[in-house]
Amino acid sequence: MSLTNASPEAAAAEAKTASFSLATLPTSARNDALQTIHDALAASKDEILAANARDLELAQQAAKDGSLSQALVSRLDLGKKGKWDDMLKGILDVKGLPDPIGKLQMKTQLDDDLILERVSSPIGVLLIIFEARPEVIANIASLAIKSGNAAILKVISSALDKTQVPNAAIQLVTTRDAISSLLSQDKSIDLVIPRGSNDLVRYIKENTKIPVMGHADGLCAIYLAASADKDKAVKAIVDAKTDYPAACNALETLLVQDSTLSTIFPAVASGLAAKGVTLHCDEPSKAAISALNLSPFPVDATPADYTTEFLSLDVAVKTVSSLQDAINHINHHSSGHTDCIMTSDPAEAERFMSEIDSAGVYWNASTRFADGMRYGFGTEVGISTNKIHARGPVGLEGLTIYKYKVRGNYQAASDYGSGEGQRQYKHISL
Repeated sequence: MSLTNASPEAAAAEAKTASFSLATLPTSARNDALQTIHDALAASKDEILAANARDLELAQQAAKDGSLSQALVSRLDLGKKGKWDDMLKGILDVKGLPDPIGKLQMKTQLDDDLILERVSSPIGVLLIIFEARPEVIANIASLAIKSGNAAILKVISSALDKTQVPNAAIQLVTTRDAISSLLSQDKSIDLVIPRGSNDLVRYIKENTKIPVMGHADGLCAIYLAASADKDKAVKAIVDAKTDYPAACNALETLLVQDSTLSTIFPAVASGLAAKGVTLHCDEPSKAAISALNLSPFPVDATPADYTTEFLSLDVAVKTVSSLQDAINHINHHSSGHTDCIMTSDPAEAERFMSEIDSAGVYWNASTRFADGMRYGFGTEVGISTNKIHARGPVGLEGLTIYKYKVRGNYQAASDYGSGEGQRQYKHISL
């Protein structure tokens, strides 16, 4: 793995060359590289966490003067909530997953001695640009190597020198001014994956010809229906908001059915407030909990609150009269990340999950489950809200594409057709 100081053009070209070698390595060689990276990180834990603590101190100072958001500071903390252990576990989880390369997806006999196959293959070279997520380096490096892709990362050491993986297959770019040049390397780079703010994603999409896979805001909503189990709903909703407020899968909008204002919603509001959450309420929901003396006290919601990714202990609350109203609101305001319904009515839940146009649609589960590791993908490069190639948590499968292989016996396409004496395709699925 190289901490590249090469020009963006050279870095992209080197990564492209390395990707050809990496794609042909056996599974054992790629797995050995993942073990080596894991062991090198584990051996350097104290040094890495000490450096991260210094970065975190500078970030906290920047947050105090308003030049950095508290959400970014939270994401920078590599020692928080078992993040370090999860990062290392993610590497080994990826190592233990089946090889995603060379999987036979389709096999068809076009004719005698003419066989068509579709097999999975690496995408090629990935450009990953991220903000304040140090664990992304290990996560993406692991996924890239396992899936046979080279990666250029904007920010592991010489660990790869001991493996069969080409050193240029994983490169770190440390200067901001290299980004615009890298975004122009569409002949060498096959896919850009941004991890960061809406502004970052928008900038990248507007400044490159390379396909971009990623999401902007994680504007996740939960609809609280009248039939929901009160105690269970409180637990799941509080978890969705407070387990990690700075995450893209955290709850940002709570839609409450009007008939829950006097039954379930007060308990939900109390549970959220007990965790320090400020509720941005519309008039009906604020009136319903006015006598509870919550601290922090609810504030009046603004229209902008329903399109805001707070990434903090804040949640927008809106009262709706029906399931259809909730569906309409979410499909109009949602970023297409993850949305949920809390209900005991299976028909209502199935309708919600069918009609909501998001990458993840949940029934009675915290939106925090929208995560590659929790899905069993080992780890992820991000959550995609795209509708092409990959959607939702993107793990190994999302970093592969496919190619068609045809094995023949010197046949000519002109021999086939509807005319007299011409051959007919058999198209037999094998």
